[in-house]
Amino acid sequence: MNDIPWVLLRGLTRERRHWGSFTAQFAAAFAQAPVIALDLPGNGVLNELRSPTRVDAMAAYCREALLARGVAPPYRVLAMSLGAMVATAWCLQHPDEIAALVLINTSLRPFSPPQQRFKPSAALLRVVWGLLQRGAAAPERAVLALTSNAVWRDDSLVRQWADYRRERPVSAANAVRQLWAAARFVAPSVAPCARVLLLTSARDGLVDTRCSLALARAWHCEVESHPWAGHDLPLDDPAWVIAAVRRRFE
Repeated sequence: MNDIPWVLLRGLTRERRHWGSFTAQFAAAFAQAPVIALDLPGNGVLNELRSPTRVDAMAAYCREALLARGVAPPYRVLAMSLGAMVATAWCLQHPDEIAALVLINTSLRPFSPPQQRFKPSAALLRVVWGLLQRGAAAPERAVLALTSNAVWRDDSLVRQWADYRRERPVSAANAVRQLWAAARFVAPSVAPCARVLLLTSARDGLVDTRCSLALARAWHCEVESHPWAGHDLPLDDPAWVIAAVRRRFE
């Protein structure tokens, strides 16, 4: 199983460059397996595409993208937020293709109430506003402040993310489509595959950690909780994420 490819999926309006150094660190830790970071339709190199309004359509696109590259299943998928929903849908559609799932700080209906899935706050409203803007550092600073507890004051990272926004802007329409797809996705009542690991941040400012704990109870799968990281756990503590995955999948 050590040579099965890893596929990395990011969240709402984010692209593969937002993984930062995590992709290279993860690839070094799993040197026997290909590590492939994909963009969801409407984000990153696919920003000119129309984002689907259904999570299962996003999953189908990712599957087709890998097959077009000649990367055959099975796959192991590490995903966060909206990407975790995509990974779950993919596993439901093609269970024989997914060998393992690592889902980070996700929130899935029907296991948690809306106020836990997206914590109501003025900061969240600023982030939603930021998703609809282009080319300014202020929206990215708001996103970073809400999603990171470690590097949220990093001006160089804010500038880098602002550059990503200028280079490959996500349209307001695509941001809304992605929000709509995430809001109405309903997860299965049982785990979609035999090997599922949930990683959660106890101090996540966007999604309540109780969402992952409830999902672990429903799916009877393993969960590990980070004591201080924010929603973007791979950004705040990549070494912790990699160590947790290696304990389960090496």
